[in-house]
Amino acid sequence: MPAPQIAPSARVHPKAAIGDGVIIGDFAIVEQDVVIGDGTVLEPYVYVKRWTTLGQNNRISAGTVLGTDPLDKNFPGDRSYLRIGSNNTIREHYTVSRGTAPESETVIGDGNYIMTSGHIAHNCRVGNRTVIASCALIAGYAEVEDDAFISGGVVVHQYSKIGSLAMVAGNTRVNSDLPPYFLYAGYNAEAKGLNLVGLKRAGWSAAEIQSMKNAYRILYRSKLKLHTALERIEAEVQDRHARHLIDFIRASERGICRE
Repeated sequence: MPAPQIAPSARVHPKAAIGDGVIIGDFAIVEQDVVIGDGTVLEPYVYVKRWTTLGQNNRISAGTVLGTDPLDKNFPGDRSYLRIGSNNTIREHYTVSRGTAPESETVIGDGNYIMTSGHIAHNCRVGNRTVIASCALIAGYAEVEDDAFISGGVVVHQYSKIGSLAMVAGNTRVNSDLPPYFLYAGYNAEAKGLNLVGLKRAGWSAAEIQSMKNAYRILYRSKLKLHTALERIEAEVQDRHARHLIDFIRASERGICRE
């Protein structure tokens, strides 16, 4: 790969590690103890703060700040980390914080598309191939599993968890855990059925979709107590997606949203 291209007006600390083929635009700032992987592009005015690592082939748009100090009054100021994988797009005017506790980390996986003017807070964990639309706010310690879709203006309460292939409609408040594969909407997130578009795009078969419809009916329409509903799903819907659904719900500490 070619050598890095660094604009004359950019400021890159000599102790930053810059990979091959990296492009750093005008007035960008890269602090020490930063690693930027091969082929990554930093557009003008991007600011990458200390103890941030980016993998390969990321594109970071203008005005974005990565590795900010946590928005947490208890932050002691010690070393913590932001770790971002490869092939991510983060669009204009976005902020992502590093961890609060010493040596803790915020983690973003691979292949995510993150739109404009939002925030991912300290100690969050974002999986792979998610879409996070403009003006969404993800509070501290939240977790977003692979292939989830978070629409514009969504606010996610700290410690909440959003499951794989879940879709959250615009301007929804997420203050409980959202099990995978379902669609959520409303001022406070409410289950509205399967995320059919997302499941079909993910290559689910008609049989897999029908099995998950059965699981949804048991979970949300049977009026069974939660532990009884999970036992029934376990007995009647025996595939890997149902297994993940059950495991997600049983691991929930905040409780799941209801219909």
